[in-house]
Amino acid sequence: MVNGTMLWYYNVCKREVWLMSRGIVPDQQDENIDIGRFIHERTYKRNSKEISFGNVKFDVLFRSKNQITIGETKKTSKYVEASKWQLMYYLNQLKEAGIKAKGVLLYPEEKKRTEVNLTEESRERLQKMCLDIEKICALEHPPSAEKIRFCRNCAYREYCYS
Repeated sequence: MVNGTMLWYYNVCKREVWLMSRGIVPDQQDENIDIGRFIHERTYKRNSKEISFGNVKFDVLFRSKNQITIGETKKTSKYVEASKWQLMYYLNQLKEAGIKAKGVLLYPEEKKRTEVNLTEESRERLQKMCLDIEKICALEHPPSAEKIRFCRNCAYREYCYS
C-alpha cells in the first residue's frame, strides 16, 4: 500500500521504494536517521505531534480558528521536492476525507518554512506517482542501483554498493 514515506522515497530513489515495500529497513544506526529523529522529537513541542490518519502519519498539526495546517519536519531542505510530494500525499488523504487543510514543510535547523498547496494538477500527478509506485512494488527484483547525488548520505547505501 502506498504511503507518504514511499512518495518521499519515490522522488529520491525508485530502488528505495522497492526495498521499503519488502520490509527492508534502512540502517537504523545511520547518523542521518538519528539526527532526523532528534529534530523531530525536540521541535514543535506545543503542537500536536505524530498525528495518525488512516494509513498516514504526519509530524505536526497546527490549528487556528479557521484553518488546519499539517506540517512535516525535515532535517534539510536538500530533499524539498521529495518532501513536498510526501506532504501533498497527506493533504490529498485529508481532502478525500472531506478535510480542508494546508501544508507546511518545516526545517528547524535552517529556520525555514515552506508552504505546500494541493492543486488539481498536483493531485493528478500524485495519482500517476502512486500508480508508478505500485508497479515498482510489484517488480520481482529491485530497480538497478543508479548513482545519484543522494547516495552518499543514504541509509540504504549498503544494499546498493556493498
